[in-house]
Amino acid sequence: MTITNNLKTIVSKIPEHVTLVAVSKTKPISDLMEAYNAGQRVFGENKIQEMAEKFEAMPKDIEWHMIGHVQTNKVKYMAPFVSLIHSVDSIKLLKEIDKQAKKYERTINCLIQIKIAEEDSKFGLSTNDAKALITSPEVNKLSNINIVGLMGMATFTDDEVQLKTEFNKLKNAFDSFKHLQTNNSDLKIISMGMSSDYNIAIACGSTMIRVGSNIFGERNY
Repeated sequence: MTITNNLKTIVSKIPEHVTLVAVSKTKPISDLMEAYNAGQRVFGENKIQEMAEKFEAMPKDIEWHMIGHVQTNKVKYMAPFVSLIHSVDSIKLLKEIDKQAKKYERTINCLIQIKIAEEDSKFGLSTNDAKALITSPEVNKLSNINIVGLMGMATFTDDEVQLKTEFNKLKNAFDSFKHLQTNNSDLKIISMGMSSDYNIAIACGSTMIRVGSNIFGERNY
């Protein structure tokens, strides 16, 4: 199967309200351009430098999503162009995104990452800490960020019951947060589900899935 065929198969099977983020990390620009020419416009990267290089080389109607863990000292490299940062988990990071966005007279959209997996290697806040972050006066003063939803990464497992439990945890958090009235939050996005589990994630309420290997094939590290 080609990248084009893979994309068409996935797009034909997911609901219209679900955004497909093509996770293109480590993949060459030629692969991304095949996906682009097949109609894909949203790409996700997990290394800022690699994303910046691809942004420079590729068409400018692409939405670039930062899906990896973000170090504050790297925010400046993506601030001119990034559309959505999926993995925000601290006030310190939000302040830095706001500061860098201001320099380019932009507002950068962010998702708050909630830890839904049992694995220690996964980043993210508890539901209570996420709520405290979104509603904190310090965050409410930031004028160049917009919190548009939540993101979570499930445990890497074939256990569908466990996956459903973890995805439902994020959906429940979203449902309890979406009525929060703050200056810079308008929660619309639930980003959960990857190549191995996106169908379960969509059934649990995901509105954005991050799919890499099912589009581009296995990654070569």
